[in-house]
Amino acid sequence: MIIEETEFKMKDGRTAVIRSPRDEDIPGLLEYLVISAGETDFILRYPEECDKYNAEAEKAFIDRLNASETGAMLVCIVDGKLAGNCEINWSNRIKTGHRASIGIALLKEYWGQGIGTRLFREMIRIAESNERLTQMELEFIEGNSRARALYEKMGFRITGMRPNAIRLKDGTLLNEYTMIREIKR
Repeated sequence: MIIEETEFKMKDGRTAVIRSPRDEDIPGLLEYLVISAGETDFILRYPEECDKYNAEAEKAFIDRLNASETGAMLVCIVDGKLAGNCEINWSNRIKTGHRASIGIALLKEYWGQGIGTRLFREMIRIAESNERLTQMELEFIEGNSRARALYEKMGFRITGMRPNAIRLKDGTLLNEYTMIREIKR
């Protein structure tokens, strides 16, 4: 699904652009995957696990999402640099087609600038425009209080917990929480 470009002012006054990814974004996306994975333990990959990503695979991924009728990826560009992205997906299955799964991540230098809120608003708009969807779902890792606060601000509530779902390199085990936002029309 292609999402048209929109601009907004970040809290620091700079202009940010949200849109579907394009081929010219591929180098920035590949760099973003590695950097974001090294900035926090709350992303489900380590930087060294990003070596499986390459330009050809990323292009195929972007092309598939942009052509999809059951999902979309959005990127946020600030001063020509990829600041973050999000994704929303759902199925065509009868039993689970009412549920949209979402994910979001931002580079640390862009935290607190309103980008996460704007990306969520766009994902909510996409979900609300699909009459089949009745809820949005996501997960967050124990200790990620910034993400939890954003999710709750956007109307999500905790519905469950997977104990010891995440294992860090040092052996620390962290719980993963599931959240749902019901879609209101």
